[in-house]
Amino acid sequence: MGARRWLDAAVISGLLQALLFHLATSQSFIGVNYGTIADNLPPPASTANLLKSTSIGKVRLYEPQPDLVAALAGSNISILLGVPNGDVPNLASSPAAASAWAAANIPTTVPVSAISVGNELLNSGDPTLAPQLLPAMQNLLAALPAGSTTKARISSQHLYVRIAVISTVHSMAVLSSSDPPSSGAFHADLAGSLDPVLDFLKQNGAPFMINPYPYFAYASDTRPETLAFCLFQPNPGRVDAGSGLTYTNMFDAQLDAIRAALDAKGYSGVDIVIAETGWPYKGDADEGGATVDNARAYNGNLVAHLKSQVGTPRTPGKSVDTYLFALYDEDLKGGPESERSFGLYRTDLTANYDIGLAAAPGTVAPATVTPVTVQNTPQPSRGMTPTGYCVTAAGVPGTTQGQQVPQTSSCYIPAGAVSRRADAAVRRLDYQDS
Repeated sequence: MGARRWLDAAVISGLLQALLFHLATSQSFIGVNYGTIADNLPPPASTANLLKSTSIGKVRLYEPQPDLVAALAGSNISILLGVPNGDVPNLASSPAAASAWAAANIPTTVPVSAISVGNELLNSGDPTLAPQLLPAMQNLLAALPAGSTTKARISSQHLYVRIAVISTVHSMAVLSSSDPPSSGAFHADLAGSLDPVLDFLKQNGAPFMINPYPYFAYASDTRPETLAFCLFQPNPGRVDAGSGLTYTNMFDAQLDAIRAALDAKGYSGVDIVIAETGWPYKGDADEGGATVDNARAYNGNLVAHLKSQVGTPRTPGKSVDTYLFALYDEDLKGGPESERSFGLYRTDLTANYDIGLAAAPGTVAPATVTPVTVQNTPQPSRGMTPTGYCVTAAGVPGTTQGQQVPQTSSCYIPAGAVSRRADAAVRRLDYQDS
């Protein structure tokens, strides 16, 4: 028995060493979102080959994509698997329903880093979903195959450690304050739904997932100094009077505001995952910040910032898992042109711009293919590209006097607003210019 225990420990140690080597030799903390609100996406096999030709280590799926998962088998690219908002009531209804969903949709041929139950559900505008979120997460956790949260898997070709955790993705609208970052706080009106979820994350070692978009901060404040601040470009920096820390980019400021909100509620041990962030390369006439140069600057400088592992002023030396939005454009999205222009790659598999994601020399890039038509029904729960840096004026986040509030890419705008920024209580991240 002692020899077997030693052997098991040796195997686990070897697995962890292999995993650490993989982490050191690839940007495994850099992921990408795979959206499917489109009718011109490449075949899954072509998408898998494209991903394998990059240093991207993680892919976020908004809903199960069995064909793409099958094509990624053996690649060491992990999956952040999404449960659509529309499936949450079913998972919450009974453990049996959650078990059926898990059996049908959780892959066994690729690493699953996490499962996200819903996307921005607490600000979806549907008040019936919030009380069902925690039961759905609990039922799904109980439905995971035995040992799946710590399973070490060996195959004849590849080696990986499979660590599946259950979480959910939030928009920045869950924050009531984020200016300056040290004042970060969650909406008190969300406490009844959010606090139990935070307890669940803490108890199960799961991360807090959120979607910050510095682009929308700039869209609400188009001063040149704000653009430089959002794009990681040289700027004087902004001093947080509360902490004395100086910020030189919006991403760190948003991330530290989230950290401050978690710390203030006693969840300093809960990690953060950036489930979405990105910058559009094209927009309507009134979307001056949506350009190829700006998209390249934001995404490229963000990747460099993450690779440096410099961390943020509040948490120096600690990188954060970040999923770029998005792999491809989604041509069936509504709204302004920018909503359909976040793709890092065109659907012919060529890059819209280069941000340094190429794999190590010697990797063969995938051949260009003719996209095939894929029938996809847009997910109403997904809305448009989720929120950026803003705080709504509504007393209850996501609703206004019982009326459903449509979600946009920047804020939650009351029904009837003629502009995506009209009537939105957007707070500029000024602090004190140093």
